[in-house]
Amino acid sequence: MSDHGHGHGHGHGVSGEADRRYLTGALALIVGFMAIEVVIGFIAQSLALISDAGHMLTDAIAIVFALIAMRISARPPQGGFTYGLKRAEIISAQINGITLLLLSAYFIVEGVRRIIEPPEVEGLYVVVTGLAGIAINLAATWLMSKANRSSLNVEGAYQHVLNDLFAFIATTIAGAIVWLTGWGRADALAALVVAALMLKAGWGLVRDSGRVFMEAAPVGMNPTEIGTKAAALDSVVEVHDLHIWEVTSGYAAMSAHILVEPGADCHAVRIAAERLVHDQYGIEHTTLQVDHAPEALLTVGAHCPDPHGPSHKPGADGTTA
Repeated sequence: MSDHGHGHGHGHGVSGEADRRYLTGALALIVGFMAIEVVIGFIAQSLALISDAGHMLTDAIAIVFALIAMRISARPPQGGFTYGLKRAEIISAQINGITLLLLSAYFIVEGVRRIIEPPEVEGLYVVVTGLAGIAINLAATWLMSKANRSSLNVEGAYQHVLNDLFAFIATTIAGAIVWLTGWGRADALAALVVAALMLKAGWGLVRDSGRVFMEAAPVGMNPTEIGTKAAALDSVVEVHDLHIWEVTSGYAAMSAHILVEPGADCHAVRIAAERLVHDQYGIEHTTLQVDHAPEALLTVGAHCPDPHGPSHKPGADGTTA
């Protein structure tokens, strides 16, 4: 007898409209200030300001991608897309991460070149623009922090804007040093600090979105531990073909084949397993096949000739057999 339990739940759509408003407000602030900063950056001959403007451009692109991805991912499942287009958000996060890595590489090269041959930098322009940039980015960061950052899509755009805030702080400090001391290399050093921040944030986004694409278990979920606990439920003989993955960030799914003792209530075991993974791990989407164990398994200890992954069986010490 096979019982298939399905639990469904995904909260991205609950606050979707509010999230879009927050991101749109941040986008308007960033685009307006970016145009001003590009002009002042060239006038002041400041790499730090130009790098900030470049970063703000990627901020704007990141938010646009995030907004598009949010609308695409909200579409209902249809045709061959049985989960809908929810992974559009992960594609957006991956693009944001890659652009941060590429920008960091460019500004590292340009920063080193300017340390070797520092240009004349107008420090006062840099300080004034940097202070204005801090104010703009504080407002944009505040707006985006109110959105649902459990979504890698939103988190990717947020990291862009947050890193730009740090960049403006570094730029303002560098501008003050250039203005007060005339040491032009401070501007290039600030650009290198910005590049390091971009590198860190970009790598984090590429790594986390890559885990989703590779269908790895969500961070913090141990499939072996979950299999062991499921195998320890009453009447369970074996748990195998256990798979845990993320459809998109914050949307974990699980499937498994559970074998129970002959005569046991398959429905009751399925409900107990669903409750276990929901209450302890927050997994709301489950597909569980529950069957009575064949006599061969009870006597020989083998069921599937080619199981996908390890089998989990109850033991006297509560560990995996």
